[in-house]
Amino acid sequence: MKLDGKTAVVTGGASGIGRATVLALAAAGARVVCGDLDEAGGRAVAKEGGGAVEYLPLDVADADSVSAFAEAVLERSGHADIVVNGAGWDRIEPFLDNAPDFWDRVVAINFLGPVRVARAFLPAMIEAGGGKIVNVSSDAGRVGSLGETIYAGAKGGVIAFTKSLAREMARHRINVNCVCPGPTDTPLFAAQPEKMQQALTRAIPFRRIARPEEVADAILFFASARSDYVTGQVLSVSGGLTMVD
Repeated sequence: MKLDGKTAVVTGGASGIGRATVLALAAAGARVVCGDLDEAGGRAVAKEGGGAVEYLPLDVADADSVSAFAEAVLERSGHADIVVNGAGWDRIEPFLDNAPDFWDRVVAINFLGPVRVARAFLPAMIEAGGGKIVNVSSDAGRVGSLGETIYAGAKGGVIAFTKSLAREMARHRINVNCVCPGPTDTPLFAAQPEKMQQALTRAIPFRRIARPEEVADAILFFASARSDYVTGQVLSVSGGLTMVD
């Protein structure tokens, strides 16, 4: 899957699935802009990606930050051929223990983040005549997840947003698809209680959690020409954990 000459944007690209995606897109030939709050991690992945990767600061929960980030990318490239909404955040906690400011943060990052980023890049993508948007949701948004009620709701919103945006953008030759990771070896998973990690691993038919690179491969498919006739679709990468329609 070659992306020679393409410009790609990856939010949340400093670690986990985002980092693996940055490196996968760069290896496929794209010029990649990594947006993240983690400056040290962002600069590290940019160094690892060589001249193909650039880091720019980005807080997807802040509208001004998203606008400044998009403006900087568009000044350099004119438009983005590929936008991957990979930034996400959560904390495992019973719903009745959640504070309202926690709800707001989860929704601002996990749902409104992709909305803001897509809105910032779409006009130039439409003018350029096409492109690819890949939203990273979660299987929590498909089947629910204990201790992640607000997160699951936000990620479910990303799935519905993907499908609706795909319908609107099809006439502009813009594909909008969604990847739903299951348990994956990321900092977010590592922060979960060990008993929960072990229980999730036992529940997966493959008896292991995903590597970030395995999720990045699914994102790469949706970013490439091999998915040109695929839009509005949701692909679960969960080792068989969530076999639902």
